[in-house]
Amino acid sequence: MQDILVDRHPTAPHTAVLTLDRPEARNAYSEAMIDSLCAALDALEDDDDVRVVLLTGADPAFSAGGDLKAMRDRTGMFAGDGARLRVAYQRTIQRVPRRLLAFDKPVIAAINGPAIGAGLDLACMADLRIASERARFGSTFVKVGLIPGDGGAYWLSRAVGYAQAAQMVLTGDLLDAVDAQRIGLVGEVVAHDDLLEAAGALAARIAANAPIAVRLARQAMARSWDLSADQALDLAATYQGIAQVSEDHAEGVNALLERRAPVFRHR
Repeated sequence: MQDILVDRHPTAPHTAVLTLDRPEARNAYSEAMIDSLCAALDALEDDDDVRVVLLTGADPAFSAGGDLKAMRDRTGMFAGDGARLRVAYQRTIQRVPRRLLAFDKPVIAAINGPAIGAGLDLACMADLRIASERARFGSTFVKVGLIPGDGGAYWLSRAVGYAQAAQMVLTGDLLDAVDAQRIGLVGEVVAHDDLLEAAGALAARIAANAPIAVRLARQAMARSWDLSADQALDLAATYQGIAQVSEDHAEGVNALLERRAPVFRHR
């Protein structure tokens, strides 16, 4: 796939690794990357052997977000007048948050370097984030006269709360990895060379659980955010009804009662 690499994690079972692969552009979005990323997520969602996805970038950056040269030249998704640009955003970069919101497997962002602009937003679309000591974070749109056009104001607020998100969006200030952990943007900071191993260890802990339950729990969390309490309870009852008749639920209960490790079979 163009501008995206898809591999299996070398040590974490049932874990795929998606790598943004435009290092010459600091992994900034291209239209080909958007197409490839969405296609990769489609394929991984259909692969029952994959239970967790790690998202990272080819060194030295996680993602610089939008391609500034394409913005300057008004090419590709940045071409045309305001009305055309609105449609272009909906048909290109906004496909990514919509696809990730619908994706029903956990996504861990392994942030190996700077995550700037739409790159920060992409990291916030993941369920969990772990950062290299080399990571830097910035919602820098106002520095170039823009707003987070991929919905980043929404995703960043979900990750760190309104006040912290507002400070980042309105100032455009950069945070280092330690400060990002302090405000809850990332859960852990590790040495750069240990990043994929640490992210893989987290993925393995998730993948060891009943996969149907993990997928449903992930969707319950993602979809309940904007629901009323009554709607969230209805959704929980629906998903629980699915989970409780699964073979994996019976296996989990029996294994716990028999004091042995469960063997989940994704059914």
